[in-house]
Amino acid sequence: MTKVLIVDDNKQITQLLSAYVKREGWQAFLAYDGLEAIELFRTEAPDVILLDVMLPGIDGFEVCRQIRKDSQIPIIMVTARGEDFEKIMGLEIGADDYIVKPFSPQEVMARVKAILRRVSPDSNQKSEAVSLGNLKIEPDQFRVTLQGEPVVLTKKEFDLLLTLVYNKNLVLNRDQLLDKVWGYDYYGDTRTVDSHIKRLRAKFEKHPKKGWDIKTIWGVGYKLEENQDEE
Repeated sequence: MTKVLIVDDNKQITQLLSAYVKREGWQAFLAYDGLEAIELFRTEAPDVILLDVMLPGIDGFEVCRQIRKDSQIPIIMVTARGEDFEKIMGLEIGADDYIVKPFSPQEVMARVKAILRRVSPDSNQKSEAVSLGNLKIEPDQFRVTLQGEPVVLTKKEFDLLLTLVYNKNLVLNRDQLLDKVWGYDYYGDTRTVDSHIKRLRAKFEKHPKKGWDIKTIWGVGYKLEENQDEE
């Protein structure tokens, strides 16, 4: 059974979302502060988390940071305002999506279903290991290594990298990447792509790249370029 962890200090909101979760035949777990959210994450192993930003004790951003140390579970951040910096910060620290209050429960459920579809195994998806220069990606193991050293990525970062690798040497614009990685029903904007590319590059800066690089094609998008680096 699908487990959904709902984290919000407003009990009316948690009860409302819980009712909609149960209508789907899923199981709902409720947390009203950051520490309780982390504890339920560890004990109940939910499949997706709806995480409010403004929480007593530690806020939603810190909860997301701590969970990302141990898991790539889908996290949908809930912000009280449509502030760009809150959205960008949430994506920077590993959230998969965000919702701005006030929202409709139907929209929340649509987001949850969309994100669960994207993380579910796809029989048509390539699963064999891919090597490019000193980069190796093992989709079945959700593992990336560079020069034999592991690189820890979030689920979205992993999917974005895999999409670029499968389309190596081809320029993909931001809308194409949003469609391939986040899905056509994603409600965000193209800055999400830029944010995740920035995070990918930052993680790979710790390791030497040989035989490949992620290139920005100004005014168009991005491509993963295969090259012949000297050893």
